[in-house]
Amino acid sequence: MRNSSIILIVVLLSLTSCKPNRLTDINDNFESDSLNKIWSNDKFIPGALSFQSKYVRSGNKAAMIIIRQGDQIDEEKGTILERAELKESKKLISRENTNYAYSFSIYLPPDFPIVPTRLVIAQWKQDCQSGDCNPNNPVIALRYTSGEFFITLQVGPNKTTLYSQKESIINQWLDFKFHIRFSRNRDGGIKAWLNGEQIIDFEGVTAYSQTFGYPMPGNFYFKIGLYRDQMLHPMTIYIDDYMKKHITKL
Repeated sequence: MRNSSIILIVVLLSLTSCKPNRLTDINDNFESDSLNKIWSNDKFIPGALSFQSKYVRSGNKAAMIIIRQGDQIDEEKGTILERAELKESKKLISRENTNYAYSFSIYLPPDFPIVPTRLVIAQWKQDCQSGDCNPNNPVIALRYTSGEFFITLQVGPNKTTLYSQKESIINQWLDFKFHIRFSRNRDGGIKAWLNGEQIIDFEGVTAYSQTFGYPMPGNFYFKIGLYRDQMLHPMTIYIDDYMKKHITKL
């Protein structure tokens, strides 16, 4: 009997260790003066991130990210790219064929420059692993260029615009909610809400296939902040009330 109990315990521990990445509610309200462990710090240079109380969606603080000309992480030095982004940690990476809910709030201050420069303020990237994937663009991207805000989907050579608006998004909190199922088959989906109004209801392919160099099954990670082509003017963005969790259906 004793040996049977030991075997049972070993089996249960083994099953637990092999259990796929599962989430309870993951939250960050940015109330601390240090970076929450749910984020990686390898996508911004020192000094780009701080925590302040002037612009806040809830609570007492929100994250502030500033990008200036020449702000590049090591792997991008010498290119036209500039970035200052929070990237979710590897332990929170999203899996293909799993349903997720995300929510977050973004604020662009009154002096935010309206320019034609390419700018991404949040994105979901598919993990390439080999480094030889082409295209290597975000699967889903929130973009702001020449005063137009738009959300794109790309799972092949071309982008598809799922939503766009030319009304100003400056000087107001933008509350986003996304329900996403990443899949290289037709059972993928994206639903999105902005300030409580549904703006996207998409069903179909939401991941790059192996044809483009991406391994199967796919892994996906979220980034939020400022990612742009090189330009002179600095930019500042505020982020608050981030949440991620598993959901049973979209």
